Amino acid sequence: MSYRDYYEILGVSRNASPEEIKSAFRKLARQYHPDVNKSPNAEEKFKEINEAYGVLSDPEKRARYDRFGREGLGDVGGFHDYTVDFSDLFEELFGSFGFSTGRRARRMPHRGRDIQMEVTLTFEEAVFGVEKEIEFSRNEVCSRCGGLGAEPGTSPIRCATCQGRGEVRQIRQTFLGSVVQAITCPQCNGRGEIIHSPCQACRGTGLEHKRIRKKVQIPAGVDEGTQIRLAGEGEPGTNGGPHGSLFLVLKVLPHQFFKRRENDILLNIDINIAQATLGAEIKVPTLDGEETLKIPPGTQPGKVFVLRGKGVPYLRRTGRGDQLVIVNVEIPTKLTREQRELMEKLAATLGTSARLKEKGFLDWLSETLGGRGNEMKS
Repeated sequence: MSYRDYYEILGVSRNASPEEIKSAFRKLARQYHPDVNKSPNAEEKFKEINEAYGVLSDPEKRARYDRFGREGLGDVGGFHDYTVDFSDLFEELFGSFGFSTGRRARRMPHRGRDIQMEVTLTFEEAVFGVEKEIEFSRNEVCSRCGGLGAEPGTSPIRCATCQGRGEVRQIRQTFLGSVVQAITCPQCNGRGEIIHSPCQACRGTGLEHKRIRKKVQIPAGVDEGTQIRLAGEGEPGTNGGPHGSLFLVLKVLPHQFFKRRENDILLNIDINIAQATLGAEIKVPTLDGEETLKIPPGTQPGKVFVLRGKGVPYLRRTGRGDQLVIVNVEIPTKLTREQRELMEKLAATLGTSARLKEKGFLDWLSETLGGRGNEMKS
């Protein structure tokens, strides 16, 4: 059986340096790794590259190969005898795709965890904004040990099992042959250090739990479910990474009279039959105080009056919405004798026949709450 020359497989000369051989192997491995290259012969090509590198990267095996060829290696098909450490290669392969592995992942700066809490506002506070004092819990770097985890006056020592790498390597058999795999060090749990005298305050974690009080400014115009992000107020990062964020999720209590629809405020108000028929001037509440509203003669139930600029401020631009006053005509259920006599006289002049209407209740409801079909400025 004929075999390709190992130097030819890696594309290097016979006097190539170990660095040149390693560089050529990394380049070809990235190109033909089965997880990256989906061509039918990628796996076989990768095995061939691995076999060549397993020999040429070992000074003793390379010397025997240079002198005697494959026969000098003993088992010609001994691909499984060549142990290759792929841990650094996998770092390069998968790190470029957004994955971090092994030692690099543990030593990279990591952003701290985000915190979320609910803040309750009154209806008016949501409309006009407010400064709120909030209280929440988070971890902070231990003030006693400065985050080292060791009792002051002592220091962590390098883990003897992993020599400070945070990982140990083991050989396992795969379809690629004997592969060195890096795993988290069981002695130090990946820290690379052993703490023999843990800090009494944080018990070796380097963090302490604290209650934080902070004043925050809630902007005008927020609504139920609005989130406010306070950058840097979350948990501390690791390995020099930044703090996470604190997210405030707002809950708004309902108002006794006002309802909110986006940036408009709705208010239902009852007037009596005389006011609706003859017209009147009435006082209506707004969030800015009382306003005088003119009711024209002949006002029908469901008439919408618009008080411009009396609604909710826009959150990210200037200006405010409107207040919509929906007028209902209150029908009395109890009358005095005098009122009844007056109503009977009125009824006699108005007649007793009923009239059909083209529009019904659903049309009125749509006009009142949807399109402001019969709104009137005030």
